[in-house]
Amino acid sequence: MTVKTPNDNPLPQAEHEHVRTGTSPRALKAAFQDNLNLVVGRPLEISTAEDRYHAVALSVRDRIMQRWIKQVERWNGANLRQVSYLSAEFLMGPHLGKEMLNLGITEHARQAMTELGLDLDQFIGLEEEPGLGNGGLGRLAACYLDSLATVGYPAIGYGIRYEFGIFDQIIKDGWQVEVTDKWLRFGNVWEIARPHFAQVVKLGGNSEHYTDEHGADRIRWVPGRVVVGTPYDTPILGHGVETCALLRLWSAEAAQSFDFADFNRGDYYGAVHEKVYSENISKVLYPNDEQIQGKHLRLEQQYFFVACSIKDMIRLCLRRGLPIERFNEMYCIQLNDTHPAIAIAELMRQLVDKFALPWEQAWDITRKSFSYTNHTLLPEALEKWPLPLFSSVLPRHLEIIYEINHRFLDEIRIRYPGDEGKVERMSIIDESGEKYVRMANLAVIGSHAINGVAELHSELVKSQLFADFHEMAPERFHNVTNGVTPRRFIALSNPGLARLIDDKIGDGWLTDLDRLKGLETYANDTGFQQVWADVKRDNKIRLAKIIKHRTGIVVDPASLFDIQVKRIHEYKRQHLNVLNIISLYQRIKHDPKYVGTPRTFIFGGKAAPGYFMAKLIIKLINSVSEVINHDPQVRDMIKVVFLPDYNVKHAQNIYPAADLSEQISTAGKEASGTGNMKFSMNGALTIGTLDGANIEIREEVGEENFFLFGLTADQVASLKTDGYAPYDYYHGDMELKQAIDLINCGLFSHGDTRLFRPLTDHLLHHDEYLLMADYRPYVDCQQEVDHAYRDPAHWTHMSILNVARMGKFSSDRAIREYGKNIWNIEPLQ
Repeated sequence: MTVKTPNDNPLPQAEHEHVRTGTSPRALKAAFQDNLNLVVGRPLEISTAEDRYHAVALSVRDRIMQRWIKQVERWNGANLRQVSYLSAEFLMGPHLGKEMLNLGITEHARQAMTELGLDLDQFIGLEEEPGLGNGGLGRLAACYLDSLATVGYPAIGYGIRYEFGIFDQIIKDGWQVEVTDKWLRFGNVWEIARPHFAQVVKLGGNSEHYTDEHGADRIRWVPGRVVVGTPYDTPILGHGVETCALLRLWSAEAAQSFDFADFNRGDYYGAVHEKVYSENISKVLYPNDEQIQGKHLRLEQQYFFVACSIKDMIRLCLRRGLPIERFNEMYCIQLNDTHPAIAIAELMRQLVDKFALPWEQAWDITRKSFSYTNHTLLPEALEKWPLPLFSSVLPRHLEIIYEINHRFLDEIRIRYPGDEGKVERMSIIDESGEKYVRMANLAVIGSHAINGVAELHSELVKSQLFADFHEMAPERFHNVTNGVTPRRFIALSNPGLARLIDDKIGDGWLTDLDRLKGLETYANDTGFQQVWADVKRDNKIRLAKIIKHRTGIVVDPASLFDIQVKRIHEYKRQHLNVLNIISLYQRIKHDPKYVGTPRTFIFGGKAAPGYFMAKLIIKLINSVSEVINHDPQVRDMIKVVFLPDYNVKHAQNIYPAADLSEQISTAGKEASGTGNMKFSMNGALTIGTLDGANIEIREEVGEENFFLFGLTADQVASLKTDGYAPYDYYHGDMELKQAIDLINCGLFSHGDTRLFRPLTDHLLHHDEYLLMADYRPYVDCQQEVDHAYRDPAHWTHMSILNVARMGKFSSDRAIREYGKNIWNIEPLQ
């Protein structure tokens, strides 16, 4: 039997199973031509680069769908427990390169494109990044979907299909300017719309009592309006396996998108008003919620995707033939932070109002179904909704939350008689002033398991954030240290390093990261060190070209690449890094004989649109860059770069090029971090505090291979308790004073002495993140870095050991821990 290609060249069936599923170069070439001609509708000769990208992507998607269909059949035919991962963010990154890697067809695809005179890397570079996340939370969710598929757990990730993702960032006169992220302007080849699985979502209105046909008193929700959620599915293939996870994102639509009555009356805008109003729910990632309108929309967003997801789970449960009473036997629902916590009240509403289960039975099912991951200790990130707002959007859910809270507080009063302080702290309703619904308390009360995301963070969750809850039920609290996928962040991002590792220890490390320990044997091998250093140099040359292209700044790849890329926030302390740069600048200016290591300081990250201080930090970085990069006395020793629009796609060029990773948050503030892991996996050494997963990274790689500075979390707490006076540090350290004074005198602001005053005044008089206290230890530690980099053999030795000892930080390990300790499920394979 033969199959014809578009050029009528017979393709032997033995060489591949089918033109749409085969993986040989010839099959991929034929599939590309088929998709370009018959789906995209273009002949090769006049096709655009975007046309060709779509044809390549469709060819890869066909091969994923083949595996997905087999898995669906397997899911439906077995009594499996499924992971439902609820997350407001899924920062997936570009799909094409990762999916080819997981299919194992990258080189075959490259050969197929080369034979057609095309460049596969061009198409990989063209792919729009779905900006469906803000940072670490969404990136972690993406890593976990990759690992769920690779490990083999049946899993669906539920979220929102934002029409406009996180903004694109441009820098204008040193300031961040937000530009709309139109990631869907060319469509999304990876997703499949499923309108037949659409769900209707209620909003607003009121609840009313009625008597059912059995004479029982019941409650129903009479909505003020309804919207429709349409799911869009993207299968996520595991690495080297036949299993997939599914990403199901919901898009909001009007129940009736066009009103002919309004149109016929001449109200042409009113005729489409409901369509526009409803679609706003999934229009943009995280609307600015400083105003009440933004809070209203954000609450609607969260409920919208949760309601759609819970109803979808119920549909699948009943379709499998399970009664609703066995819902928790089919699902383990993971709440990725507090954004989806309203799912607890929504499942209760469905079980009690729709299925008429007794309250106690419904609550037992609900608590057995849910588990909650906490990602932050910052009070402002623990969501609280004003009671009037919550009541206006979700009146029936507020009644259910009142009942949950009433029953729970009765338990507390029985357990701790007379302790009304504990009652107030543990209540879902905050009544200390303006009344709020505390979503974190709801998540803890309604879940059978609660976990932090690093050992320190989990201890602080137990001892500080949820101390009362931990005292009451310590067995429900766990730690699962975050992890990242080595498929994207080593194999795809750093192919030179991946090939080097393969040559020495084989390729099994991609799904068993502990095998990296085999590299320790070569850490002192001078030949291996040289090849290792060559790979790093090539990555730095590549990044230097990108920096030149995107910023116009010329940097020396031989300099130490000192990199801090992450969300811009005061607790992450990018401005501590800047103060060190200014101090170094001063040292070089004042000492003609200064000898040090040339450095390129590279920053990247986005500030929340309404976060003025974070935006001012970006302006300061760019202003310092402008002065230093144009000063002939220092520019051969220091360069400062701010790379705009940091995202997953750009990160893949940054992590492999880093010599030094800046993880300098105030101890006790970073829950875990995942950038710290990605840098270390690519051979960067870390300068950091004992915060988040830094602690565990240091334990794994060895304290001698980690540059540690700063206060511990306990010392931070003690210093604040004893009375922290940042102004004393300013007067007690001449270099620190000079750095602050240089900012205030207008050197970095064209003589404007007021521009950066909000930032420096805050440091001098408030400084809640103890930057001033950590300044001197940080500067001294940077001197240790400088000294170490002058010994290339030793630096490379440390770099090799960092990679060799990163096995713990695979997201595969994290997912297995969730499966064993929290979900109690086994993988399919």
